[in-house]
Amino acid sequence: MDVWTGLDIGGTKCAAVLARPTNGRPEILAKRRFDTAAYPRWQDMLSALAQAVKEMCASLHAQPVGVGVSCGGPLDSRRGLILSPPNLPGWDEVPVCDFLRERFCVPVFLQNDANACAVAEWKFGAGRGCRNMIFLTFGTGLGAGLVLDGKLYSGANDMAGEAGHVRLRADGPVGYGKAGSFEGFCSGGGLRQLAEMRCAAFDGETTLTADDLSAKTVAAHADAGDALAKAIYTECGEMLGRGLAVLVDILNPERIVLGSIYARSGHLLRDAMARTLREEALPLALDVCTVVPAELGDSIGDYAALGVLSCGLEEIE
Repeated sequence: MDVWTGLDIGGTKCAAVLARPTNGRPEILAKRRFDTAAYPRWQDMLSALAQAVKEMCASLHAQPVGVGVSCGGPLDSRRGLILSPPNLPGWDEVPVCDFLRERFCVPVFLQNDANACAVAEWKFGAGRGCRNMIFLTFGTGLGAGLVLDGKLYSGANDMAGEAGHVRLRADGPVGYGKAGSFEGFCSGGGLRQLAEMRCAAFDGETTLTADDLSAKTVAAHADAGDALAKAIYTECGEMLGRGLAVLVDILNPERIVLGSIYARSGHLLRDAMARTLREEALPLALDVCTVVPAELGDSIGDYAALGVLSCGLEEIE
């Protein structure tokens, strides 16, 4: 049996998956996870992942036809190198594609995690059928993956899609090391900062407490009717709409897929986001664009790596 192999490499955990390709979403057959901290050297982690793939293939009597790798950037997808991601200390100039090709003698493809997630939602999730789609991670940080004219667009050196770095206000929560950035307002860390700022300046009654202001906690208080919590999410929604308007005007997508926080708490963001989008974006561009939550949920890391492989195999056919 021929199977697709996907490797999801992250600062907290790494995973290897095997899947059977289908006409729609691949069928995941087996998966192994590893704590990244348990493997300080990249050689040890990649060796553990490769061994796991061999063991899973043996148990399924399967043969990998290729490997897709999703990893946080920066990286060089063309040369197959991981280039010192901040959450992977010691992973400097790692020749991940060469390492895996030597062990499996099959094609190996690499993409940063935002691009890989975009491909996954485009091929297997909320972006199916689109030729022009944007995916925003909207989780711990804010990164974008761009599908333009039916192809993943990564730019001249894999830096396309760094939407979180765009400054939306002169000041505000910090993301990408920049106050008032898109990531500062629209990410888990940014929402926490925004809540801290608004709580410190608020002199009314609120159920929020200064020691627990995560995006999930603030959302729970907003759902329970807390006025300050709802105002924090409204402000985040307004800035989300402002950032999306820039992308709509420049890239003219037919669909924008929003991950993580929007998938969980879109009901708290949607009205403010839509209102700001109508105020800021060009009407003709906005008329053809829909904004939807991601579909793949907690499985997106698995499908991201498989999507990377799918795109790579299509390019060499």
